[in-house]
Amino acid sequence: QITFSPDGNKIVYTCKKMTGKDYAFSTNSDLYVYDLEKIKTINLTKGMNGYDNEPSFSKDGTKLAWLSMKTNGFESDKNDIIVYNFDTKKMVNLTESIDLTVSSFVWNDKGDKIYFKAAIEATYQLFELNVKNKKYKQITQGMHNYTSLAFAGDKLIGGKQSMNHPTDIYSVTIDKSIENQLTDVNKAIYDKLEIGNIEKRWVKTTDGKQELVWVIYPPNFDKTKKYPALLYCQGGPQSPVSQFFSYRWNFQLMAANDYIIIAPNRRGLPSFGQEWNDAISGDWGGQAIRDYISAVDEIKKEPYIDESKIGAVGASYGGYSVYYLAGMHQNRFATFIAHAGLFNLDSWYGTTEELFFANHDVGTPPTYQNKADKKPVNVLNTNKDIEKYNYVKNSSHQMVKNWDTPMLIFQGEKDFRVPIGQGLEAFQALQVREIESRLILFPDENHWILSPQNGVFWHRQYYAWLDKFLK
Repeated sequence: QITFSPDGNKIVYTCKKMTGKDYAFSTNSDLYVYDLEKIKTINLTKGMNGYDNEPSFSKDGTKLAWLSMKTNGFESDKNDIIVYNFDTKKMVNLTESIDLTVSSFVWNDKGDKIYFKAAIEATYQLFELNVKNKKYKQITQGMHNYTSLAFAGDKLIGGKQSMNHPTDIYSVTIDKSIENQLTDVNKAIYDKLEIGNIEKRWVKTTDGKQELVWVIYPPNFDKTKKYPALLYCQGGPQSPVSQFFSYRWNFQLMAANDYIIIAPNRRGLPSFGQEWNDAISGDWGGQAIRDYISAVDEIKKEPYIDESKIGAVGASYGGYSVYYLAGMHQNRFATFIAHAGLFNLDSWYGTTEELFFANHDVGTPPTYQNKADKKPVNVLNTNKDIEKYNYVKNSSHQMVKNWDTPMLIFQGEKDFRVPIGQGLEAFQALQVREIESRLILFPDENHWILSPQNGVFWHRQYYAWLDKFLK
């Protein structure tokens, strides 16, 4: 990330100046300002210990704004907009009192306002922020995600998508919040498609809170019929089940195959305040899993859902969720599909490349603790019995004795986030227990499926497995 000042005399760049183990343990990136005239570099964010990135100059060059997280090692901390004034040498956090985490932003021409994108109630919307008094207002509303934004005088220009539709370009009149669609790239295709309805439901959780659940219905839905259903388990674990359009986890495609999709915004997902977001750290197998159960138990009461034909699917933490649910679901599910899921947290810690993530969100296994002071390396669980709380209670492999349901596993062989051993261990457990199961390895894929042809193959196997057990 490199940006030039408007006068061309300064370069600001983002860098995490660490190597080896230090790099793996930290998210502490800094902003460095290089003065071309003085031939001098200063660290503008020294002492700010989390992610600092996305630097952007105001048009007159007097101010620099960027996104900043406070906590070192927490990649999903609240993202604030920080502004530094080169004339006064003062720095201010513009969004400190706003319970939103900012995804991206742009300056206006005068430098007195910043427009930003943030998630709120499982959608990504556009906001206006006054630089002087820190007041903000929401500009856009609706069931959609804005994916980008640019400033254009009295308008904002950005990409917009939803679960129903891939990204097109829209303009938004700032003062009147009027949206106009500028492109319709897939019109010829969509004119021939039937699209299923999306319903926004609020479900009461086991601790008395409200959880937003998207329910996606098949095209030409008939409420007098019985449909199989899929519980979608989101990855991250801190990434919202928003109005995203995915070419793999595509809810409209699932619905078009006559499945009703249950997609909960369980504990740990952004857009419902930082407290809801942070609740999952150190509690992977706790309230977040209970939130899944709450969603399924409530939605399956509908007469058009066949309770005997419900599956659970997901990737990454979603795959972990599938493994965990398999050990405690009490016959709620007829089959499971896990993609790149974490199975054995102890062995995962020994092979993953992002140790800062493991240390913060799960903790350090007892075998890796600092022997000198006999304390965990991480800060999160210093007051807990870490072995009992995370590496026993929260590890899916501890519940294999309860597994009894067919499962399909996808795994990329070049996955360094959740390495191949996790898929191999889970599959071996299924085979030893003589549970109907299949493991599909992608030799050239990492944590995702990026090749189009691999994507086509993935979908064929995914639906073949579901159809076998749910239809």
